[in-house]
Amino acid sequence: MCDRRNVRRVNHAADAPVPPVSALADTVLERLVAAYAPAADPVRAEAAAAYMKHVAPFLGISAPERRALSRTVLAGTGRPDERDCTAIALRCWRLPEREYHYFAVDHLRRHAGRCTSGFLPVLHHLVTTVPWWDTVDLLAAHVAGPLVAADPALAREMDRWIDDPSLWAARTALLHQLRYQEATDADRLFGYCLRRADHPDFFIRKAIGWALREYAKTDPAAVRDFVDGARTRLSPLSVREALKNL
Repeated sequence: MCDRRNVRRVNHAADAPVPPVSALADTVLERLVAAYAPAADPVRAEAAAAYMKHVAPFLGISAPERRALSRTVLAGTGRPDERDCTAIALRCWRLPEREYHYFAVDHLRRHAGRCTSGFLPVLHHLVTTVPWWDTVDLLAAHVAGPLVAADPALAREMDRWIDDPSLWAARTALLHQLRYQEATDADRLFGYCLRRADHPDFFIRKAIGWALREYAKTDPAAVRDFVDGARTRLSPLSVREALKNL
């Protein structure tokens, strides 16, 4: 289903962004590990890791419990700026257990509006390091999307990501407009779908169909016309997903 060559394990390679100095990140990470580690459940952790194809180890904390712990971690910490968001995300990504990555994703979703175009290289690192749909899809729709909406010049970066060697960066480009509705750049969306239409991976073909299906809620005729014209190029999976509600 997935080309494992696109899965990069957590590392401290020379090309990995270095977390900036952040007193807030120091506080949050200290609290985070202190809160999450004692809540670990080895049995649940093994089941979660198996469900996620062992892309990363898990602590085994349920989503409701994790969110409750996260609220405790962040209580009274104040509002982060872009430096804080960057430091927290990168330091969480250096921890092996997936729940720390989930914390970083949730934090970025909440504070994406505090980040600028300068955050995009960090986001690329996040979606291509220990990547799987559970983190990539949320980062695409709730972080990449708002960044591009706030700075339309970043759409040119998405034009590069769609051709990225990492299928997960390409998937991010396909899905970044997922919540745009009437603001969707349909020409760019349809162009991306055609550029990756022959990609053999399930996750790209699924993303094409998902992006089209979501835009069909806004302009069903445009999606139907596009699929009819591109049916011989799109995979059956992409076509089926795109037309599911039409």
